[in-house]
Amino acid sequence: MIQCFGVSKQAFYKRLKSHQKRQCQQQIIIRLIKEYRRQYGLRTGGIKLYQELKADMKRLGIKIGRDKFYRIMRMNNLLVPKLKRFHITTDSKHRFFKYKNLVKDKVPTRPEQLWVSDITYIKTQNGHSYLALVTDTYSKQIMGYKLASHMKTSLCIDALRMAIKNRKYKNQKLIHHSDRGIQYCNPQYTSFAEEHGIQMSMTEKYDPYENAVAERINRTLKYEYDLIRTIKNTNLARKMVKRAVEIYNNKRPHFSLKLNTPNFVHMNRNVDYHSYKRDKQNLELLTI
Repeated sequence: MIQCFGVSKQAFYKRLKSHQKRQCQQQIIIRLIKEYRRQYGLRTGGIKLYQELKADMKRLGIKIGRDKFYRIMRMNNLLVPKLKRFHITTDSKHRFFKYKNLVKDKVPTRPEQLWVSDITYIKTQNGHSYLALVTDTYSKQIMGYKLASHMKTSLCIDALRMAIKNRKYKNQKLIHHSDRGIQYCNPQYTSFAEEHGIQMSMTEKYDPYENAVAERINRTLKYEYDLIRTIKNTNLARKMVKRAVEIYNNKRPHFSLKLNTPNFVHMNRNVDYHSYKRDKQNLELLTI
């Protein structure tokens, strides 16, 4: 019957064996992708997955190019869909003093030269909780964070307090940059920062690129580590945030850091800074 189609028995079984091998390898790749995402981020993208899993696939005898790797992801609905932010956490209509933007079109040259802060929301079955973050712009390392069921100024102060405690280069000058939200303009917050020798800087208009690092890290934590879903309660959310921050800082490679982790770059200071701005022609080095 095989010979009726002009195919020899030997060629038929060779093709069948090759097909079975490809199917087996595809299942192994899918398993590797799901296991990696389970450990390091549920929304890890295809480019990073290919780079991170390349050594494991080679060890298992799987030779596969990037395009074919993407096709397997697409065929098995493993590509990451784009999502939009819809919950606003910034209230800039208040009487408090708003600081000038000291870092516009400037890029840091070392760790702990520029910190960015922002607040994002975490949905729970009891309502929204709020996560305040302080991130080092140069290394992308999360220096401090705090999750609570409110958006009071104390939420942001607690995050900044942790960041100050985690400093490695305490004798160097530092700028704190944020949006003009009421929490960051509150004299309680600005006084606390300035008492620790930190200079304040703020966005001048609602432009996400004026605080791009903070915006991007908020999104990464929520969408890659399953914090976007509705969590049972704030206590569980705190445990999930703690785990996400530990993985993000110590295990998650960044393309902007040449596939190093934030902690590695923070300690070694060996990577040229990558800006998220579209127009990179007029950027200057931050000199403090």
